[in-house]
Amino acid sequence: MSAYPPQWLCRKIVEQAQDAIIVADRDGVIRLWSSGAETMFGYGAEEAVGQTLDLIIPERLRARHWAGYRDSMATGTTRYAGRVLAVPAIRKDGESISVEFTIALLHEPTGTILGPAAIVRDVTARWEEERALKKRLAALEAKLPGD
Repeated sequence: MSAYPPQWLCRKIVEQAQDAIIVADRDGVIRLWSSGAETMFGYGAEEAVGQTLDLIIPERLRARHWAGYRDSMATGTTRYAGRVLAVPAIRKDGESISVEFTIALLHEPTGTILGPAAIVRDVTARWEEERALKKRLAALEAKLPGD
């Protein structure tokens, strides 16, 4: 294999990844929507590609998201690089889910920013388990006699 993976291998990785892989352009229009994204969010690629990221962003968070998005596109940097972000998202059926994702800003060889690529994982089950455990712990602590 050469120093760079062949295009078919990159395509297979995107097609078969269980996590969602989403690429948007500078305007926030979805340009790549993996099969993992289809499974996670319920939209087929033909439904998602060409739509904005509002497709999966809860309405109450959109203004904040787009303010940060515009800033990142203008500066070519993001304060979230190298961090795992945890946010709510919305599925096609309207169900709210909890996701964690990493983001990379893609640049042309000239340095011009193309847009972001995100690898997204559904962590709803873990989040619900943690919330239930915290609730149980609080209930048990409430039953303890005071100091």
